[in-house]
Amino acid sequence: MPDATPMLACRSVSRTIERSGAAPFTLLHDVSFFVERAETLVVLGASGAGKSTLLRLLNRLDEPSAGKIFLNGTDTADMSARLLRRTVGMVMQRAYLFPGSVENNIRFGPAQIGQELSDAEVAALLEEVGLAGYERREARTLSGGEGQRVALARALANRPQVLLLDEPTSGLDDDSKQGVEQLLLSVVRDDGLTCVWVTHDRAQARRIGGQALLLKQGRIVAEGSLDEVLGA
Repeated sequence: MPDATPMLACRSVSRTIERSGAAPFTLLHDVSFFVERAETLVVLGASGAGKSTLLRLLNRLDEPSAGKIFLNGTDTADMSARLLRRTVGMVMQRAYLFPGSVENNIRFGPAQIGQELSDAEVAALLEEVGLAGYERREARTLSGGEGQRVALARALANRPQVLLLDEPTSGLDDDSKQGVEQLLLSVVRDDGLTCVWVTHDRAQARRIGGQALLLKQGRIVAEGSLDEVLGA
């Protein structure tokens, strides 16, 4: 019998922040959804809708004020943040690379748990993201598109099961955007990753495919197939 446990699930998740001299503000209201293994969920919404807040909760950069988040049936609150972030990789809108070489950026995650990537493993990751031979390049010299590819390789070095993408192409020029988008689509498909992809670009959402949900002012206002959500 196939395993019916979804890879990722939110159950009545909310996020409220305290504000000095003002009433508390709720960024996310009672959000519930699940993502099956190897499925891609597209999260849509205008600026300020709660998209990035949701991703930050999914790998515990922030904590929910209410509700629970489950990874393969385990409450993420019961996992160490370090283990969770190795299992749930994240690529942000801007590639926040560390000073130094490309290979040092890629080796960083595994080194945190005492693992050392071999030269061959680093080379294979760079080849996977279309940057063969970039090991010794300085991170500060990379273009925006190259930086995003290194950020993806750094996330993949941890061998994640889930990949969170927070508008990963929105800061790129058109040529770089197309290349990085196609790379992400192929990596997610070929590696069988479960993916949550945040975008405000409806044309991009159609190219991504899969299921979708639409956030407005921190609430889910539509969910289902992309056609259903984009028509909402």
